[in-house]
Amino acid sequence: MKLASLKSGRDGRLVVVSRDNEWATDASDIYATMQSALDDWSNAESKLRERYERLNKSEGSRFPFDEMACASPLPRAFQWADGSAYVNHVELVRKARNATMPDSFWTDPLMYQGGSDSFLNPRGDIQAGDEAWGIDFEGEIAVIVDDVQAGVSREAAATAIKLVMLVNDVSLRNLIPQEIAKGFGFFQSKPASAFSPIAVTPDELGNHWDGARLHLPLLSYVNGSPFGKPNAGKEMTFDFPDLIAHAARTRALVAGTIIGSGTVSNRDDQGGPGKSIANGGSGYSCISEIRMVETILEGEAKTPYLRDGDTVRIEMLDSRERSIFGRIEQKIVVAKPL
Repeated sequence: MKLASLKSGRDGRLVVVSRDNEWATDASDIYATMQSALDDWSNAESKLRERYERLNKSEGSRFPFDEMACASPLPRAFQWADGSAYVNHVELVRKARNATMPDSFWTDPLMYQGGSDSFLNPRGDIQAGDEAWGIDFEGEIAVIVDDVQAGVSREAAATAIKLVMLVNDVSLRNLIPQEIAKGFGFFQSKPASAFSPIAVTPDELGNHWDGARLHLPLLSYVNGSPFGKPNAGKEMTFDFPDLIAHAARTRALVAGTIIGSGTVSNRDDQGGPGKSIANGGSGYSCISEIRMVETILEGEAKTPYLRDGDTVRIEMLDSRERSIFGRIEQKIVVAKPL
């Protein structure tokens, strides 16, 4: 089943989207918003699925689905917690600055709590006050969960996954070091994120979803040129049940909580840090990672961060080359704040 939120007020208007992403039908007469459906998921799923099946049979009212009209599936959420499940990415960050990586990073996930009061539209501009902030994108996978009890087991955490979507977790790289140095985590360096137009139930992913990981390439483009195609199921050290259980170790999670995977990252075939697409590799899901590789291999970073007018696109295709989640496509707009 595929769901989306059309722009409407603060929380959007819930619609059901056809399997081919071509059509939609209103669902706000059943549940006004995606959050209200998640709050009653045990009843909502069957009602929405019935409408989804009718839509795919061209039954009932429908209208052309327009990704430009979409807000993020949850335009705002009670909680957005982002992990760093691909330890290759973390290892590169530390290696580039000649820092050793603690052994615990392979057994205990990193996670931060991001701002969730307002998310960017999937086609909304990324606004920043200064190019010197080091504007970067981060291509990720995310899940939306049902209510999760504190101290949940990994097995029970897996059953809480209700929807899957893509993420652009925007980062201001040059603001991160000074915030980390304070020892109190990210804030200014992590502005609003964007999510794919469509969120899907795990069964929609077929055998590409194993209950814990999504085994498909995550495609990213910068200014229309291919930038990354790493497989999201490969080298994911901590899977989604791991991340959910970690987030819920000491507190409950409410329905609608979003858990992110962190930047999708693959090593190369020889176990190295990964190659760019131009060099025959799977590329990267953020600019920071290619800059790390350049620093390690060439002594300095050469690829610039995003600049005013640049565009970023993030998408995932099924085995028949059809878009699963729609696409995130955003333009960088740099303007000094008023």
